[in-house]
Amino acid sequence: MSANPALATLLGLLDRLEEALEEETAALAQRRPLDFEEINRRKSRSLLELTRAIRSLPEALAGAREGALPARLASLRGKLLGNQDILRIHLSAAQEIAAILGREMGEADSDGTYSFAQVTRHASR
Repeated sequence: MSANPALATLLGLLDRLEEALEEETAALAQRRPLDFEEINRRKSRSLLELTRAIRSLPEALAGAREGALPARLASLRGKLLGNQDILRIHLSAAQEIAAILGREMGEADSDGTYSFAQVTRHASR
């Protein structure tokens, strides 16, 4: 543990944020159910606490440039990038599914007499 209590607090915050990121990334990668509200609450809270902690300890940060903090921040950056990549994949898949469902619903509602564009054009007159 660090001799500097402010730095120790910061490292604890990084632990909690990394834990939330790892949990979300693993659940998405393994296609396990995930409570997105809860994980977003945890990440948002961690980021808020991290922002407040960093603002309140500039002198501790100045002395931590050579210590464990740069490695921890690099680790956090890697986890954020991995999380971002898997979220991008899942978002893209959700968008593709929504587009397919939208097309199918439009086709199912039509008996073939009118296209969706014709119906909306006619309704706007």
